[in-house]
Amino acid sequence: MAEWAADAALDASARSEDAPEGLSESFFGGLSEGLAARLFAAALTGPQRTVLRDSGDRVAWCGRPAITWTYAAAAEIVGRLARGIGAWRLPAGSRIGLWFSGGAESTLAHLAVEAAGHLPCAMPAVWDCAELSAGIESAGLVAVLTEGRRGARRPAEDLTRAAMRHFGLRYLAAFGPSVPDGVISLDAMALERGVVEPAPSRGLVTFAGGDPGRPVYRSAAALAAAIAAHLDALPLSADERILTLLPGHDLRGLVTGLGAALAAGAGLETVLPFDEAGFRAALLRPVPTRLVVPALVESAIAALPLPWTVRVLDVVHRAPARLTPRSAGLAGPQRLDSLVLGEALVLTRPGLEDLAATLAHPEDALLPRTLLDVGHGPAGGLGCRGAACAAQALPRSGNPETDPRAWRDSGYRLLLSGGTAVAVAAT
Repeated sequence: MAEWAADAALDASARSEDAPEGLSESFFGGLSEGLAARLFAAALTGPQRTVLRDSGDRVAWCGRPAITWTYAAAAEIVGRLARGIGAWRLPAGSRIGLWFSGGAESTLAHLAVEAAGHLPCAMPAVWDCAELSAGIESAGLVAVLTEGRRGARRPAEDLTRAAMRHFGLRYLAAFGPSVPDGVISLDAMALERGVVEPAPSRGLVTFAGGDPGRPVYRSAAALAAAIAAHLDALPLSADERILTLLPGHDLRGLVTGLGAALAAGAGLETVLPFDEAGFRAALLRPVPTRLVVPALVESAIAALPLPWTVRVLDVVHRAPARLTPRSAGLAGPQRLDSLVLGEALVLTRPGLEDLAATLAHPEDALLPRTLLDVGHGPAGGLGCRGAACAAQALPRSGNPETDPRAWRDSGYRLLLSGGTAVAVAAT
């Protein structure tokens, strides 16, 4: 991969060589031990700060009221759920699926699996039964956590049918209502007494392109680096909240949402599923806000009169993507643009022009090169190196080792016009 190095900044290599051998807690705000550990740490320093809030008509969607949890309350619930999962006596580092549509309960489940010393495997809610079964098989799951209702669907019931084809699937659990026989109630587990301290994170698994046959492993250190690289573009304070329209089942949602919030000790509010009334009500909460939206709704957001509390707008582009403005300049909030290259990389810059310039001329960009570097390969191919993009395909057993200093082909190439980056396309 010598081609990548030819286009990288000369001083980038020197700074990468000076990077710490390990990703220390102080360097990454405590995230190198995992998201659950960061939740517990923040619960000690700011117990009454809100960490999780649901918006929209959750009763109509899942038969449950919207949830608002403080850091202290969320840590206690996560500790109780982790204690219950620990009672299953699974080998440490077991792979446990998370099949949720988003919201506070999916976050609690993710953190509980991590706190129990296992490997959370986040699966897209849009999967049908065949895709669910394929994901269980390819990731080698021994347990799956889900929800009883999801609009007109009944995920827990779908899960029981899929489980009949997988002898290695030992435990099924769900938040209610509509939890069928044979599925453990996570509601009841959350009411049991006893809290365990979180184990160090073993990383996480997501699925490239939502493909159930392509599970991708990322270590806790690599996730911490990805979050730190994202926040390097514009730090977040504990007094802010992230209001997001993205689900948390992939790298883009986790880095720009839960990971960023926990790194800063801030709050995370999700509007899933989307409904206009719930979104408008969420926007009007008198809290300094970082609004995270997919690029598909950028034009619709530009037409809204955003309140003064929305201080930052983070538009998230998923490759392949255009890098040309789709709407007139937005007055008011500061702009961030995040480009997601599969499950490998989230590249965040202060505006679309800066993002395009960074991709076209990475040697001149002010990147946090101890975490992330970007370079060009043959035919405009985009490569990256650093702990922030250290992800690998998940093998059938064990977790792969990654070299953060090795260049990686992102699977995408840059399209240029007059020396300006105008789009990112698949190779």
